[in-house]
Amino acid sequence: MAAKSQEISEESAWPSNYFNYFTEVEERFQKARGTSLFLMSPLDWALVESWKNAGVPLEAVLRGIDAAFEKWRTKKKRGQNVNSVAYCAQAVMLEAQAMAGVAPARGHKESSAPFELESLGSYLASNAEQIRKQNGFEEIAAAVDGLASQAASLFGDLEDLERRLTTLEEKMIALVRSRQTDDDVVRARRELDEQLRPYRGKMTAPQIALLEKQYLERQLLESAGLPRLSLFYLR
Repeated sequence: MAAKSQEISEESAWPSNYFNYFTEVEERFQKARGTSLFLMSPLDWALVESWKNAGVPLEAVLRGIDAAFEKWRTKKKRGQNVNSVAYCAQAVMLEAQAMAGVAPARGHKESSAPFELESLGSYLASNAEQIRKQNGFEEIAAAVDGLASQAASLFGDLEDLERRLTTLEEKMIALVRSRQTDDDVVRARRELDEQLRPYRGKMTAPQIALLEKQYLERQLLESAGLPRLSLFYLR
């Protein structure tokens, strides 16, 4: 009965935390590390995004962070600190596997949004304005602007809105990538390799491949002065 109650609790909690994924992970990592001043790196954000896109439950990530730090505290040496979420990668995957039998389906669920309608409209309008400042992205800016004007009607089905934003973001990434030089690609991969090197042993090949994709796409948009469109970035 206790296991069943836990399953129900986790399932009911998931929708309310769905769009708070990044915030919840950042806060838990800072708390476990013991400092609110620590800023997560681009690699950290890419790793969290790879978990989110792979459907890793938020609860598994939070449990994994706690478990990784508990293990670290039993072995830590003076002067050594955990400086990346990647340190927790193995523990997160173990927690995800342990929860595999009880994790809720990622289908459509009715749930209240963790943000107000006004915040959603402002977020979409601000992204459209930022995109419009870059040459060659007028069509995408107009599409995001259109979503902003429909925010009230879209507010009732945020998962559908998220799918639309994902499609537009993929178009932006394709456009920016088409403008990259070989030197741009080499430089981005070199930076990724340097940051990822200490943590490769903590992740499987598929996990690393997904992380590399998320990191490079994130850096691609940032270098072009373009925003991420996902509602997960509405903070």
